[in-house]
Amino acid sequence: MSKAKGSRTERELLHLFWEAGHFCLRVAGSGSMPFPCPDLLAGRGGRSFAIECKSGKQGRRYITEQQVNELKEFAKGFGAEPWLAMRFDREGWKFLKPEQLGRNGGKHFFISKDLCQEQGITFEQLLASRKPSGKM
Repeated sequence: MSKAKGSRTERELLHLFWEAGHFCLRVAGSGSMPFPCPDLLAGRGGRSFAIECKSGKQGRRYITEQQVNELKEFAKGFGAEPWLAMRFDREGWKFLKPEQLGRNGGKHFFISKDLCQEQGITFEQLLASRKPSGKM
């Protein structure tokens, strides 16, 4: 996937949050700075989301263990919920918690279409869900 496509899908999700009445910002270059940083920060009314965005045509998208750990670290420090957002071409967004990701046996996690269909929630479900209690 190209950087341009990744940026475009991040901006698409940013617009969805704004249209749903949430404040949202995109962190340009989030994957290239030395600090843990998600692609998007969104929130409203005391609930906030730290989101790592992925997109692709089909199959699987891989995420390193370091990326997942940095998302969780940032979310905890910021007081946000860590989420991974995935959009396959011509399909809507699906959201997964880091602990729902698949594991390939090595140091990589993955998101697949099947995993999204089985465990992912939609954008509307994300906004309608209640903030989880306890540890994030």
